[in-house]
Amino acid sequence: MFVPLYDVNALKHIKLQYVTLSLIVLNVLIWLVTGLASSDEFSGRAAMGLGYIPALIFDGRVLDPSLYLIPEDWTYLTYAFLHGDIWHLAGNMLFLWVFGDNVEDAMGHVKFLIFYLLCAVAAAWFHGFLDPSSTGPLIGASGAISGVVASYFLLHPKVRVWVLILWKVPLPVPAFIPLILWILQQFFMLLVDKEGNISWAAHAGGIVAGLVLTPVLKRWGVPLFDRTIVSPRAVEHREAPPDAPAEPQKTTPHWGR
Repeated sequence: MFVPLYDVNALKHIKLQYVTLSLIVLNVLIWLVTGLASSDEFSGRAAMGLGYIPALIFDGRVLDPSLYLIPEDWTYLTYAFLHGDIWHLAGNMLFLWVFGDNVEDAMGHVKFLIFYLLCAVAAAWFHGFLDPSSTGPLIGASGAISGVVASYFLLHPKVRVWVLILWKVPLPVPAFIPLILWILQQFFMLLVDKEGNISWAAHAGGIVAGLVLTPVLKRWGVPLFDRTIVSPRAVEHREAPPDAPAEPQKTTPHWGR
Protein backbone atom coordinates (compact mmCIF):
# COMPACT_ATOMS: atom_id res chain seq x y z
CA MET A 1 0.00 0.00 0.00
CA PHE A 2 2.77 2.46 0.91
CA VAL A 3 6.51 2.56 1.49
CA PRO A 4 7.89 4.90 4.19
CA LEU A 5 10.79 7.03 3.02
CA TYR A 6 11.55 9.62 5.68
CA ASP A 7 10.00 11.33 8.69
CA VAL A 8 10.69 14.86 9.87
CA ASN A 9 10.92 14.07 13.57
CA ALA A 10 14.05 15.06 15.47
CA LEU A 11 15.28 13.07 18.48
CA LYS A 12 14.49 14.77 21.79
CA HIS A 13 15.96 12.55 24.53
CA ILE A 14 18.82 10.61 22.96
CA LYS A 15 21.69 11.62 20.72
CA LEU A 16 21.87 8.43 18.66
CA GLN A 17 19.44 5.57 18.11
CA TYR A 18 22.12 2.93 18.55
CA VAL A 19 19.71 0.11 19.47
CA THR A 20 17.78 0.63 16.25
CA LEU A 21 21.01 0.79 14.26
CA SER A 22 22.37 -2.30 16.01
CA LEU A 23 19.21 -4.27 15.24
CA ILE A 24 19.48 -3.31 11.57
CA VAL A 25 23.15 -4.29 11.41
CA LEU A 26 22.50 -7.57 13.22
CA ASN A 27 19.65 -8.50 10.88
CA VAL A 28 21.77 -7.73 7.83
CA LEU A 29 24.75 -9.73 9.13
CA ILE A 30 22.60 -12.75 9.96
CA TRP A 31 21.02 -12.64 6.51
CA LEU A 32 24.45 -12.49 4.91
CA VAL A 33 25.46 -15.64 6.84
CA THR A 34 22.22 -17.62 6.54
CA GLY A 35 21.07 -16.33 3.17
CA LEU A 36 23.35 -14.64 0.69
CA ALA A 37 26.59 -16.44 1.53
CA SER A 38 25.11 -19.87 2.24
CA SER A 39 23.75 -22.79 0.29
CA ASP A 40 20.05 -23.54 0.01
CA GLU A 41 20.58 -26.53 2.29
CA PHE A 42 22.18 -24.41 5.01
CA SER A 43 19.49 -21.72 4.68
CA GLY A 44 16.76 -24.34 5.03
CA ARG A 45 18.43 -25.86 8.06
CA ALA A 46 18.77 -22.42 9.69
CA ALA A 47 15.09 -21.71 9.06
CA MET A 48 14.01 -25.02 10.56
CA GLY A 49 16.39 -24.86 13.50
CA LEU A 50 16.00 -21.17 14.36
CA GLY A 51 12.57 -20.36 12.94
CA TYR A 52 9.40 -20.53 15.00
CA ILE A 53 7.42 -23.72 14.32
CA PRO A 54 4.07 -23.77 16.17
CA ALA A 55 3.65 -27.55 15.95
CA LEU A 56 6.74 -28.07 18.10
CA ILE A 57 5.27 -25.99 20.93
CA PHE A 58 1.50 -26.35 20.61
CA ASP A 59 1.08 -29.76 18.98
CA GLY A 60 3.76 -31.90 20.60
CA ARG A 61 5.72 -32.51 17.40
CA VAL A 62 9.45 -33.27 17.56
CA LEU A 63 12.01 -31.77 15.20
CA ASP A 64 14.39 -34.03 13.33
CA PRO A 65 17.57 -34.22 15.46
CA SER A 66 19.69 -33.25 12.44
CA LEU A 67 17.85 -29.91 12.28
CA TYR A 68 17.83 -29.20 16.00
CA LEU A 69 19.92 -26.13 16.86
CA ILE A 70 18.39 -24.51 19.97
CA PRO A 71 15.56 -25.24 22.43
CA GLU A 72 12.12 -24.55 20.93
CA ASP A 73 11.33 -21.80 23.42
CA TRP A 74 14.26 -19.72 22.15
CA THR A 75 12.75 -19.64 18.68
CA TYR A 76 10.21 -17.11 19.98
CA LEU A 77 13.11 -14.66 19.52
CA THR A 78 15.53 -16.16 17.01
CA TYR A 79 12.96 -16.34 14.20
CA ALA A 80 12.79 -12.52 14.16
CA PHE A 81 16.41 -12.25 12.98
CA LEU A 82 16.04 -14.49 9.92
CA HIS A 83 14.87 -13.38 6.48
CA GLY A 84 14.11 -15.23 3.30
CA ASP A 85 15.55 -12.90 0.67
CA ILE A 86 16.89 -9.39 0.15
CA TRP A 87 13.44 -7.87 -0.41
CA HIS A 88 12.07 -9.42 2.77
CA LEU A 89 15.03 -7.99 4.68
CA ALA A 90 15.01 -4.58 2.96
CA GLY A 91 11.32 -3.95 3.56
CA ASN A 92 11.54 -4.75 7.26
CA MET A 93 14.72 -2.76 7.80
CA LEU A 94 13.27 0.28 5.98
CA PHE A 95 10.30 0.37 8.35
CA LEU A 96 12.62 -0.06 11.33
CA TRP A 97 14.93 2.71 10.06
CA VAL A 98 12.11 5.24 9.58
CA PHE A 99 10.07 4.55 12.72
CA GLY A 100 12.41 2.86 15.19
CA ASP A 101 14.53 5.86 16.15
CA ASN A 102 11.66 7.92 17.54
CA VAL A 103 10.19 4.98 19.45
CA GLU A 104 13.63 4.35 20.93
CA ASP A 105 13.82 8.07 21.76
CA ALA A 106 10.47 7.90 23.56
CA MET A 107 11.37 4.80 25.60
CA GLY A 108 15.12 4.92 26.08
CA HIS A 109 17.62 2.39 24.78
CA VAL A 110 17.07 -0.50 27.20
CA LYS A 111 13.29 -0.28 27.30
CA PHE A 112 13.13 -0.06 23.52
CA LEU A 113 15.14 -3.27 23.16
CA ILE A 114 12.83 -4.98 25.66
CA PHE A 115 9.83 -3.61 23.77
CA TYR A 116 11.14 -4.87 20.42
CA LEU A 117 11.79 -8.37 21.73
CA LEU A 118 8.44 -8.58 23.52
CA CYS A 119 6.66 -7.59 20.31
CA ALA A 120 8.54 -10.36 18.50
CA VAL A 121 7.46 -12.88 21.14
CA ALA A 122 3.83 -11.71 21.00
CA ALA A 123 3.82 -11.92 17.21
CA ALA A 124 5.12 -15.50 17.25
CA TRP A 125 2.74 -16.57 19.99
CA PHE A 126 -0.32 -15.22 18.18
CA HIS A 127 0.81 -16.86 14.94
CA GLY A 128 1.05 -20.18 16.77
CA PHE A 129 -2.19 -19.67 18.66
CA LEU A 130 -4.15 -19.27 15.42
CA ASP A 131 -2.39 -22.12 13.61
CA PRO A 132 -1.01 -24.47 16.29
CA SER A 133 -0.47 -27.42 13.94
CA SER A 134 1.64 -25.51 11.43
CA THR A 135 4.94 -27.23 10.66
CA GLY A 136 6.32 -24.43 8.51
CA PRO A 137 8.91 -22.13 10.14
CA LEU A 138 7.96 -18.53 10.77
CA ILE A 139 10.86 -16.16 10.02
CA GLY A 140 11.25 -12.38 9.73
CA ALA A 141 11.27 -9.24 11.83
CA SER A 142 7.91 -7.96 10.61
CA GLY A 143 6.06 -9.00 13.77
CA ALA A 144 8.40 -6.99 15.99
CA ILE A 145 8.41 -4.08 13.54
CA SER A 146 4.61 -4.10 13.46
CA GLY A 147 4.81 -3.29 17.16
CA VAL A 148 7.19 -0.42 16.38
CA VAL A 149 4.78 0.95 13.77
CA ALA A 150 1.87 0.74 16.22
CA SER A 151 3.96 2.53 18.85
CA TYR A 152 4.86 5.32 16.43
CA PHE A 153 1.16 5.70 15.62
CA LEU A 154 0.40 6.23 19.31
CA LEU A 155 3.30 8.60 19.88
CA HIS A 156 3.53 10.77 16.76
CA PRO A 157 0.34 10.60 14.67
CA LYS A 158 0.68 14.15 13.28
CA VAL A 159 4.34 14.09 12.31
CA ARG A 160 4.86 14.51 8.59
CA VAL A 161 6.07 11.32 6.92
CA TRP A 162 7.22 11.04 3.33
CA VAL A 163 5.70 7.91 1.83
CA LEU A 164 5.77 6.35 -1.60
CA ILE A 165 2.21 5.65 -2.68
CA LEU A 166 1.74 2.61 -4.95
CA TRP A 167 5.53 2.54 -5.52
CA LYS A 168 5.27 5.68 -7.68
CA VAL A 169 4.14 8.88 -5.98
CA PRO A 170 6.11 10.40 -3.04
CA LEU A 171 3.90 12.44 -0.70
CA PRO A 172 4.36 14.10 2.72
CA VAL A 173 1.37 13.21 4.89
CA PRO A 174 0.55 13.15 8.61
CA ALA A 175 1.74 9.80 9.97
CA PHE A 176 -1.67 8.68 11.21
CA ILE A 177 -3.06 8.46 7.65
CA PRO A 178 -0.75 5.79 6.21
CA LEU A 179 -0.22 4.07 9.55
CA ILE A 180 -3.88 3.56 10.39
CA LEU A 181 -4.49 2.30 6.86
CA TRP A 182 -1.54 -0.07 7.20
CA ILE A 183 -2.74 -1.36 10.58
CA LEU A 184 -6.26 -1.94 9.26
CA GLN A 185 -4.84 -3.73 6.24
CA GLN A 186 -3.03 -6.24 8.46
CA PHE A 187 -6.23 -7.23 10.27
CA PHE A 188 -8.22 -7.30 7.04
CA MET A 189 -5.69 -9.61 5.41
CA LEU A 190 -5.72 -11.79 8.53
CA LEU A 191 -9.41 -12.41 7.85
CA VAL A 192 -9.28 -12.95 4.09
CA ASP A 193 -5.85 -14.43 3.33
CA LYS A 194 -5.76 -17.80 5.06
CA GLU A 195 -3.34 -19.63 2.76
CA GLY A 196 -0.78 -16.95 1.88
CA ASN A 197 2.91 -17.00 2.65
CA ILE A 198 2.71 -13.90 4.85
CA SER A 199 1.81 -14.39 8.51
CA TRP A 200 -0.76 -11.67 9.01
CA ALA A 201 -1.35 -13.17 12.46
CA ALA A 202 2.23 -12.30 13.45
CA HIS A 203 1.69 -8.74 12.22
CA ALA A 204 -1.54 -8.49 14.22
CA GLY A 205 0.10 -9.89 17.34
CA GLY A 206 2.93 -7.40 17.06
CA ILE A 207 0.53 -4.51 16.57
CA VAL A 208 -1.52 -5.40 19.65
CA ALA A 209 1.64 -5.79 21.71
CA GLY A 210 2.91 -2.42 20.50
CA LEU A 211 -0.33 -0.68 21.43
CA VAL A 212 -0.39 -2.26 24.88
CA LEU A 213 3.29 -1.87 25.76
CA THR A 214 3.88 1.69 24.56
CA PRO A 215 2.00 3.44 27.39
CA VAL A 216 3.82 1.21 29.89
CA LEU A 217 7.38 1.54 28.57
CA LYS A 218 7.50 5.13 27.29
CA ARG A 219 9.36 7.72 29.33
CA TRP A 220 7.45 9.50 32.03
CA GLY A 221 6.28 12.79 30.55
CA VAL A 222 6.37 11.68 26.92
CA PRO A 223 2.82 12.25 25.67
CA LEU A 224 0.71 9.90 23.62
CA PHE A 225 -0.84 11.33 20.46
CA ASP A 226 1.68 14.17 20.38
CA ARG A 227 -0.08 17.15 18.83
CA THR A 228 3.09 18.96 17.84
CA ILE A 229 3.33 19.19 14.06
CA VAL A 230 6.99 19.05 13.16
CA SER A 231 7.89 21.05 10.09
CA PRO A 232 10.94 20.44 7.90
CA ARG A 233 14.07 22.25 8.92
CA ALA A 234 14.74 25.24 6.70
CA VAL A 235 16.53 28.55 6.65
CA GLU A 236 14.43 31.04 8.55
CA HIS A 237 13.88 34.56 7.27
CA ARG A 238 13.28 37.00 10.09
CA GLU A 239 11.87 40.45 9.52
CA ALA A 240 13.52 43.30 11.40
CA PRO A 241 11.35 44.67 14.24
CA PRO A 242 9.40 47.82 13.30
CA ASP A 243 11.23 50.06 15.76
CA ALA A 244 14.70 48.86 14.84
CA PRO A 245 16.98 51.73 13.88
CA ALA A 246 17.76 51.93 10.22
CA GLU A 247 21.20 50.79 9.18
CA PRO A 248 23.52 53.77 8.56
CA GLN A 249 24.11 54.32 4.90
CA LYS A 250 27.33 55.47 3.34
CA THR A 251 26.96 58.41 1.02
CA THR A 252 29.41 59.84 -1.45
CA PRO A 253 29.86 63.64 -0.94
CA HIS A 254 29.18 65.88 -3.91
CA TRP A 255 32.08 68.26 -4.28
CA GLY A 256 31.53 71.59 -6.00
CA ARG A 257 33.42 74.71 -6.67
